[in-house]
Amino acid sequence: MAADSEPESEVFEITDFTTASEWERFISKVEEVLNDWKLIGNSLGKPLEKGIFTSGTWEEKSDEISFADFKFSVTHHYLVQESSDKEGKDEVPEDVIPQSMQDLLCMNNDFPPRAHCLVRWYGLREFVVIAPAANNDAVLSESKCNLLLSSVSIALGNTGCQVPLFVQIHHKWRRMYVGECQGPGVRTDFEMVHLRKVPNQYTHLSGLLDIFKSKIGCPLTPLPPVNIAIRFTYVLQDWQQYFWPQQPPDIDALVGGEVGGLEFGKLPFGACEDPISELHLATTWPHLTEGIIVDNDVYSDLDPMQAPHWSVRVRKADNPQCLLGDFITEFFKICRRKESTDEILGRSTFEEEGREIADITHALSKLTEPAPVPIHKLSVSNMVHTAKKKIRKHRGVEESPLNNDVLNTILLFLFPDAASEKPLDGTSSTDSNNPPLDSEEYSLYNQFKSAPSDSLTYKLALCLCMINFYHGGLKGVAHLWQEFVLEMRFRWENNFLIPGLASGPPDLRCCLLHQKLQMLNCCIERKKTRDEGRKTSPSDNVTNTYSGDAGKSGDQLGPDNLRETDKDKGEVGKSWDSWSDSEEEFFECLSDTEELKGNGQESGKKGGPKEMASLKPEGRLHQHGKLTLLHNGEPLYIPVTQEPAPMTEDLLEEQSEVLAKLGTSAEGAHLRARMQSACLLSDMESFKAANPGCFLEDFVRWYSPRDYIEEEVVDEKGNMVLKGELSARMKIPSNMWVEAWETAKPIPARRQRRLFDDTREAEKVLHYLAVQKPADLARHLLPCVIHAAVLKVKEEESIENISSVKKIIKQIISHSSKVLHFPNPEDKKLEEIIHQITNVEAIIARARSLKAKFGTEKCEQEEEKEDLERFVSCLLDQPEVLVVGAGRGHAGRIIHKLFVNAQRAATMTPAEEELKRMGPPEEKRQNLAADFPPPAGRELILRTAVPRPAPYSRALPQRMYSVLTKEDFRLAGAFSSDTSFF
Repeated sequence: MAADSEPESEVFEITDFTTASEWERFISKVEEVLNDWKLIGNSLGKPLEKGIFTSGTWEEKSDEISFADFKFSVTHHYLVQESSDKEGKDEVPEDVIPQSMQDLLCMNNDFPPRAHCLVRWYGLREFVVIAPAANNDAVLSESKCNLLLSSVSIALGNTGCQVPLFVQIHHKWRRMYVGECQGPGVRTDFEMVHLRKVPNQYTHLSGLLDIFKSKIGCPLTPLPPVNIAIRFTYVLQDWQQYFWPQQPPDIDALVGGEVGGLEFGKLPFGACEDPISELHLATTWPHLTEGIIVDNDVYSDLDPMQAPHWSVRVRKADNPQCLLGDFITEFFKICRRKESTDEILGRSTFEEEGREIADITHALSKLTEPAPVPIHKLSVSNMVHTAKKKIRKHRGVEESPLNNDVLNTILLFLFPDAASEKPLDGTSSTDSNNPPLDSEEYSLYNQFKSAPSDSLTYKLALCLCMINFYHGGLKGVAHLWQEFVLEMRFRWENNFLIPGLASGPPDLRCCLLHQKLQMLNCCIERKKTRDEGRKTSPSDNVTNTYSGDAGKSGDQLGPDNLRETDKDKGEVGKSWDSWSDSEEEFFECLSDTEELKGNGQESGKKGGPKEMASLKPEGRLHQHGKLTLLHNGEPLYIPVTQEPAPMTEDLLEEQSEVLAKLGTSAEGAHLRARMQSACLLSDMESFKAANPGCFLEDFVRWYSPRDYIEEEVVDEKGNMVLKGELSARMKIPSNMWVEAWETAKPIPARRQRRLFDDTREAEKVLHYLAVQKPADLARHLLPCVIHAAVLKVKEEESIENISSVKKIIKQIISHSSKVLHFPNPEDKKLEEIIHQITNVEAIIARARSLKAKFGTEKCEQEEEKEDLERFVSCLLDQPEVLVVGAGRGHAGRIIHKLFVNAQRAATMTPAEEELKRMGPPEEKRQNLAADFPPPAGRELILRTAVPRPAPYSRALPQRMYSVLTKEDFRLAGAFSSDTSFF
């Protein structure tokens, strides 16, 4: 029984070997990925064209698989090629070797300047890499490496995939790969050696040939010749006499009067250090055969001057310090500061003078006591007026962030009219340097929402930038801003127009600060016109009083061109501030009390047009062509009207919010209509005053001709006559126009409540300016600074004419116009724009550096100069540039000379030694070796096709790549063997 029970117990302890292990699961996942990507079978592509690895498009796709709990990423790298015909695909012979094996022997793409390391080492157009998914993971033990390699081998065998499959082993920085490629009856093993120190026997060609031959182990006695490609790379770091020419701007000269204040309007440009750190010269021997050339530990034929191919690449300095970039970055940093001007400067800047004024009673007595306002002659000396002296008194001159010279230079630059005896008018002064008004450069302000490049706001932005960078940083900015605000108040109080601003209402295409300054200028203009009117015309000579308005209206209104063009205002929204419901009648009246009593008060009592017809007409501008009043036949006169109130964008927003809040109720709608018709009411009153006895129809004929419809009708006598009537919308019950006409009194414009209260608006603007923190100011002016930087970059690029930079500038402009149009752009987006501008500056600096080094300006022959300029521009755009004529071409001779000078400086060889070069050719040859330093990198590719492992096997491609640098030695071999006949 015991014997019988033994087999039973064994049955229950059996292990089920049909269950898949982790290893088998891993292999099946690899196979699954290869199947998904359709990397099965042989697909032969076209032979590789020369340079396709660099010029072609490489793509990759990735997936993730795991071996137990260890994650791997699988990536397929491939060169995008035109798909070959499917018919041709079917005709592929069965025994043809895989595409990747054929590529091992292709010589068209040796040493590509920019490619994956496996492409450089093996010349592959397609491969798959399995690597640890996490950056810090690594496959270190030999057994794990072998396990992975066997997994790859099984997966390739099972799927019939002919694309090489690599496994990354060791730490990622070592770039160690082992791999395999399988085909019908053939296999290629990819192996690698990576050492820190190179054995002496492998530093030259003969030693590497020995390794290659021993590794192949070819059984044939006369070994087929080995094809060799060699590249030596020489690095030039010492430019000798080609020092970096960029000088930082001379700060003292800006103040010392040598250069003049206009320097403040210019931005610095260029790199502070050489933006080109190294020049790499690669000398290549692309097709050599073993036996033609000698290169061993005693002697070498490999003379760089004799190399058939030279190619050059430049190494750019990492983030070179660029003046323009630093300038904008430093200004942008102010945007993040929280302090107010008062906090920065130490105390309130707008304190009243003396302690006794702190007492409110004295302040009131000051208001009641009449005191003449002194209007000083504006000049540089008194521009620094009492307010500034007062601040200096508190702070002490020594503590001032800006010294007097710098401050006066800037103020003179900002306000050029201060230097002349009589102030200029406030029109925009265009310098001869500025671009024409219709040019693209000028219209940039519209896209960036900044300010025109000849405006005060733009100049102020540049000056604040300059102050921030060179003269006292944030404190200097706060000081200049405080002086600027005081200057604005001084100009308002003394009726001096602000220079560098276009006349007219605020331009909503500009930044808000520019609009505010334009608004202040409008206020000064109105106040000035009013004050001058009082002096020149104490009588009823209205035309003189409103000469500014009169001229404007007169130009627009001819007998045919009726008022409709710019006066269809009934439906246009008017300013909330322009309509005031307060009891205060803010008349700009003349000292004609009797006249006012006669006209204004009587008209209130007498309602009808007949009574009004007896009134004396006032405020006439000129007669309106042939039009006459409908009821009494008197000529129709165009009245002097008030200009509508100018508005800045923040006021418009405020007004639209107020109007929206009134809601849709009848009362709200009525109130909204009243607010919007303030200008209409004013024009009706002016019209009534100018045309006593007029009716609403007369007003509509002038103001909105489309609302007065005339038709030809036959009268009682049978004559054709014109009969007119108001349009349908004017006849709607409780029409706003009818209501306004009934309430309007015959008051000329000069005696009406002001639509635009310039005093109040000016005070609002001055207060707005005074409370701006430096951070707010920087945010307002940043569009102007970016605008100026783009103009500067465009100007510098036009000198160099670099096509790639033109494209980048266009991108910067379109990017900036999108970002800056938003009220509060994100800091990150602004930083991107500044970074792009700095990049362009660095590219232009590199172009200049290369032109200086290659001496493009010194070329006497025009053809040579063009070739050199083309060569320099290619160096900027392309990863590697071929030197035409190698060492014997024009560029080659210059490069040779650069190396000779550097070597002479390194070995301290005097120039006299050069004369010895004029000896026999043997001596010249020995000396030439000293022209170049030892190669920084030696690369060799050895190729052949031999039968392995037996003499009767198929001849298959063998390849070995070697690279030797100062700290690195690598051998990457691809050895193929026949798996059918061995």
